Amino acid sequence: MTFEEMPDEWQEWLELTPIERFRQSEQIFAQYLAMGGSLDPDPDPTSPFYDPETSSTGAAYGRPGLRVLRRGAV
Repeated sequence: MTFEEMPDEWQEWLELTPIERFRQSEQIFAQYLAMGGSLDPDPDPTSPFYDPETSSTGAAYGRPGLRVLRRGAV
């Protein structure tokens, strides 16, 4: 795909300098956390380091009352 064929949003992103992209990423990350995003990784029961006693599952997306109905490819 050439630059001209890319969507406008992608072109705008690629035209930013690296420091501008970094600042935009910081803003997006702050918004993600404000919306209830989490830095905690998903537990991996297949990992040899997985400990079910220390692994806790919080509310999905940081909000009470929501739960993940399906995890995996659709």
